[in-house]
Amino acid sequence: MIKKIALIYTGGTFGCIGEPLSPMPENEFIPQLKHVLPAHLHIECFKAPAILDSSACTAQDWLKLIQQIQSLQQQAFQYFVVIHGTDTLSYAAAVLSRFLAHSCHLILTGSQYPLLTVQGDNTREFTDAIDNLNTALDNVTKVPMGVYLAFYHQVFHANSVLKVHSTALDAFRGKKVQLDQDNRLNAKSEVYSISIADIEKAQQLNILNWMVLPIEQQQLENNLSALLHKAPHFLILQAYGVGNLSVNHNVIEYFKTLKEQDCSVILSTQVPFGALDQRYAVSQWIQNANILCSDAHSQADLYAKILKIYLQYPSSAQRHEHWYDHLDNQPE
Repeated sequence: MIKKIALIYTGGTFGCIGEPLSPMPENEFIPQLKHVLPAHLHIECFKAPAILDSSACTAQDWLKLIQQIQSLQQQAFQYFVVIHGTDTLSYAAAVLSRFLAHSCHLILTGSQYPLLTVQGDNTREFTDAIDNLNTALDNVTKVPMGVYLAFYHQVFHANSVLKVHSTALDAFRGKKVQLDQDNRLNAKSEVYSISIADIEKAQQLNILNWMVLPIEQQQLENNLSALLHKAPHFLILQAYGVGNLSVNHNVIEYFKTLKEQDCSVILSTQVPFGALDQRYAVSQWIQNANILCSDAHSQADLYAKILKIYLQYPSSAQRHEHWYDHLDNQPE
């Protein structure tokens, strides 16, 4: 049986030309892209619903991409490679992983250098685009069903990935895939069919992320007080280490008031790898404050979890009730 691969182009550095760089129109880029595809694979090329610099991508763009993938699944495609910009590549990967779960074989990739020359009429002499694309195409029919990210000759679980260097070719870190092991992450995640209503609702999602810095508690109180005027749907607090955050009675009361205003407060960590650990005495306040703790595999995965639960449940109370419904095994 022929394994058809759907190759979807979303934009990003991979398909940029000119000085300064800007995405090449898809009707011009895709014919050039076809010239570098391996002849022995059955690949069909598609443009994403929107061709964007990835720094401009938001939830609605990834939901539309998921909708496109789910439509292609109904046309007998089960293998997908997505070309995406690197700025938000980890977020795109995490969102696709949360929503598509293990319904298909999908690998995202991108590049630090464009595929084509400035003029767009030939491949560049120096580029990582071809290697990254070939890594994705070579592995997409070999990996277990799920969503992954390929970069610099490595394949990672999509929800574990972090971009760690702005310009180096070896730009990402995460949990690497072991093809001889069934070491899947998010095994309990459910496939979510995207509707037009979901895309419209995602436009309203407001998330505020605070990386905690060493300021006086009074200043933290002042900052929280300022939020009460117009609270976001979610407030992420990236604390220290395993989730350590020093608070007082007033701070806890602000957290409770924010929840009453339909804002979910989530405790996370600014440390890239590892998990939260609430054994420390300084964290005994969490239950009293009734805030949530992140059980995500990465900051991008936390964003993806927030997006999914926001679409599933209309109120903060319901999101709190269902936050821990699908506790996933943490990556090693």
